[in-house]
Amino acid sequence: MTEARVWVGPERSSVVAKAIERAGGTLAEPGDANAVVWIGPPSRDLIREVVHPGIRWVQLWSAGPDWWVEHGVVDRERVWTRVEDVYAADVAEHALAFILGAARCLPQVARRRRWHEGSGDRLAGHTVGIVGAGAIGRQTIERLRPFGVRTIALTRTGGPVRGADRSVGSEGLDELLRESDYVVLAAPLTPETEGLIGARELELIGPEGWLVNVARGRLVITDELVEALENGRIGGACLDVTDPEPLPDDHSLWRFDNVLITPHAANPPGTFDEPLAGLVEENVRRFREERELIGVIDPERGY
Repeated sequence: MTEARVWVGPERSSVVAKAIERAGGTLAEPGDANAVVWIGPPSRDLIREVVHPGIRWVQLWSAGPDWWVEHGVVDRERVWTRVEDVYAADVAEHALAFILGAARCLPQVARRRRWHEGSGDRLAGHTVGIVGAGAIGRQTIERLRPFGVRTIALTRTGGPVRGADRSVGSEGLDELLRESDYVVLAAPLTPETEGLIGARELELIGPEGWLVNVARGRLVITDELVEALENGRIGGACLDVTDPEPLPDDHSLWRFDNVLITPHAANPPGTFDEPLAGLVEENVRRFREERELIGVIDPERGY
């Protein structure tokens, strides 16, 4: 049995601290710790001060570790883990809200200031494509099931995805885009997925289709999305993430009535303390028992 001496920071969480103790770990100062639970915004300088040679494991609170990988923080000298399913339910719920809003034309209707003839459509009978069927993608598929939609799930390997009507690999992206009325981006940001959706892909989605992004802003080439919206080559977009982020007040995306933007708000404040604590508790227990941890990051793959 390995001793788990854990530093929690830079932000404190009594819920996470109690979870560590329940799992048999102890709270420690950075110099005495052999594990870190990082809670707070990324900081390359601070984490390098904390992560000394004695640190064997670092738990990040990010679902997508792209910032940490891109800035060369994640190394092979120790194990780094990300949160696997902690945010999935909330983000999937946000994606569902986006899809329903798009189907009922709520972004356009909400901007009107006079009574207008009804618009919108039912969701049943339409096709939703999920690009990235990890935890968020799978939970989105589950929440869509009662609405009578057809779902196509894309994963890197193309293996079957539970609940999806069809599963495809990365080579099936064009087909997914052509067939989907709503395309949900839920993939991690990696060198392979950066700029995944540009002018050609938006053309495939078409003037009746909607793009929903709850992943990372850089999966979409923003200038090409703006151009597609200006020329009516896509039906609309629902974006919880953008590139750049935060989106400047004078950015062109704000002026379209068929674009719904939320400020990276798919996780309501205070909703993930308990799920995060549950993950930390399980990983501390596994760390002490020298078992494989949940959510291990592969620096080569980027997630």
